[in-house]
Amino acid sequence: MSTTRRHYRYYDLLLTAFVVVLLCSNFIGAGKAAVIDLPYFGTCVFGGGILFFPIAYFFGDVLTEVYGYAYDRRAVWAGFAALAFAAIMAQIVISLPAAPGAYMANYQHGLETVFGNSWRIALASMISFWCGSFMNSFVLAKFKILTHGRFLWMRTIGSTAMGELIDSSLFYMLAFYGIWPTQEVIQVAAAQYVLKTSWEILATPLTYFLVNFLKRKENEDYYDIDTNFTPFRVKV
Repeated sequence: MSTTRRHYRYYDLLLTAFVVVLLCSNFIGAGKAAVIDLPYFGTCVFGGGILFFPIAYFFGDVLTEVYGYAYDRRAVWAGFAALAFAAIMAQIVISLPAAPGAYMANYQHGLETVFGNSWRIALASMISFWCGSFMNSFVLAKFKILTHGRFLWMRTIGSTAMGELIDSSLFYMLAFYGIWPTQEVIQVAAAQYVLKTSWEILATPLTYFLVNFLKRKENEDYYDIDTNFTPFRVKV
């Protein structure tokens, strides 16, 4: 059990990957409602970003399990700041007058279509992911103490299921209510929750591999016994 905080070799790489996944999954995939035909279930509507967004929760589990709640909290705030900047940048670029010409007119229309709702998507994402991610990290950290570090699979799946329930419930209602039909919003949110949680189950072997690798290389296996769990700080 570690009692000191120090510089870690791989933490910055994981934080960077976490922020990249969060930005791309929200701005590239979240606005598209896709469909897939499943046996026994029929047509299923889901958000395009669902294929990649759960990776952010995967990184959250790894960060909390290896480095502790405080390091995951810092990563969440870094992602929060990146989303805010991207949303502001998108609105500024869209508001700039477009140069004359058919190409630029079509380009402006494409920007408005893809990123015109970016402020709402970013706000919804920041609120929902902020709430869901901190719940995920808190539950995982507490369960680690209660289980004495055992049953990693149960802790990661259980914490993700709770975090994703909050995340999925908030995001699509905040981002697309009044834009998409209400029934479609509910369907996508429900599919989002089921598929994200299923993704975590399928990723369990990879979680074990990466967690064990990092614990060995970083010589760290942090337990959040005396941690201040307030989400309103970035200090580690």
